[in-house]
Amino acid sequence: MNPQRILFATVPFDGHFSPLTGLAVHLKQLGHDVRWYVGGHYGDRVRALGLPHYPTVKARVINQTNMDELFPERKKIKNPISRARFDVKQTFLNPIPGYVDDLMAIHADWPFDLIVYDLACLGALFVQELLAIKGVAVGVLPLFESESNPPADDPHQFPLKRWLVRRAKRAKVYLTFRVMMKPCNVLYNELRGQYGLPPESGFMFESVFRNAHLYLQSGVPGFDYPHRQFSPNVRFVGPLMPHRSGQKTPFRQAERTLPYKHVVLATQGTFENDVEKIIVPTLEAYKNDPDTMVIVTTGGSGTEALRGRYPQSHFLIEDFIDYDAVMPYVNVYVTNGGYGGVMLALKHKLPIVVAGVYEGKDDIADRVQFNQVGINLNTETPKPAQIYRAVTKIRTDDTYRQRARQLSREFEQYQPNQLAVGYINALMTEKPGLLVTT
Repeated sequence: MNPQRILFATVPFDGHFSPLTGLAVHLKQLGHDVRWYVGGHYGDRVRALGLPHYPTVKARVINQTNMDELFPERKKIKNPISRARFDVKQTFLNPIPGYVDDLMAIHADWPFDLIVYDLACLGALFVQELLAIKGVAVGVLPLFESESNPPADDPHQFPLKRWLVRRAKRAKVYLTFRVMMKPCNVLYNELRGQYGLPPESGFMFESVFRNAHLYLQSGVPGFDYPHRQFSPNVRFVGPLMPHRSGQKTPFRQAERTLPYKHVVLATQGTFENDVEKIIVPTLEAYKNDPDTMVIVTTGGSGTEALRGRYPQSHFLIEDFIDYDAVMPYVNVYVTNGGYGGVMLALKHKLPIVVAGVYEGKDDIADRVQFNQVGINLNTETPKPAQIYRAVTKIRTDDTYRQRARQLSREFEQYQPNQLAVGYINALMTEKPGLLVTT
């Protein structure tokens, strides 16, 4: 492939930005002119990668750092369905016109040949269609279940339970996409109509599968369900990880973990700032268990207060820790279900306890349970006893660790950046025969 002008476009969330950084740098190293459009504080991170940055101009920067400030009414929305609609509308739909204006202005100044975008950056999909240029979407969340991509059966369940669960899953899919998200789908098509684009049927994010020329899915088939229907545009490329500059940084406090029988790593990611959801229950579960070290990453939410509240010597509470460095010393990973963290845990052969329901976390938690690599607590607010029991079960039942090892071996078969570039090369040189599903 001759050198191309490639624009990356992402919404301003860590889980949507970071997984694409390794691919962007890899493309730059291959001689392509790679630039990045993203709002907020991510400009500094783009420039640190050695890439030119286009900030948002007309698009409003909305993410976990300012949502409650921009929309104070959000805190008053107690119904989870209403809140999910509100978040999708404000975060992903209303910003579309601003994204379109910004991206069209960039193209007028620097006519990029290819646009690469995360699945939630719907304005980039609009621009791909409006300009009739090549577009590559990147799946930074699991392939979701929908009416055109129905739920799979769990082979580990008894036939009657399997039938009941199948019916429940189909009911959930119907309610999610035909009832709960219907107002969002209507608004999405109204926005498409404003630009003369045809309406899309079904869930709005399904149009990304259908209309992106290529959909690069972070992860491996082994973590996915055995789908009955599969989009011909989807390619698994292995877990897309953030770019690392230089050698791996060692975990500086590794020696602290050595005296303990068990080490638990707990996190809520960077989006959820209510530490009472997972972090506090995990610390409560082990505050009187000096044989278990608990390492907590807060994402910068209430770190000092937690240290004062839990001064136990077997607790390590930090704003951020390099997961890639600490995970070799950990036995169990406790999380609210962030996809990147789950991928990294499986890469390190770690079984997982998941407590997440919203923002698609329930889908990730279901897959953890389905693939027997961990336990789904089916709640956003687990009790300390629930976490303790789940971690203990994982410790005493080697099935979870064995399955995590199996998936880790599958991960090792993939070279994500090289695979992604191969598929992009085939797309740009119009050799569809090379675009085989992995």
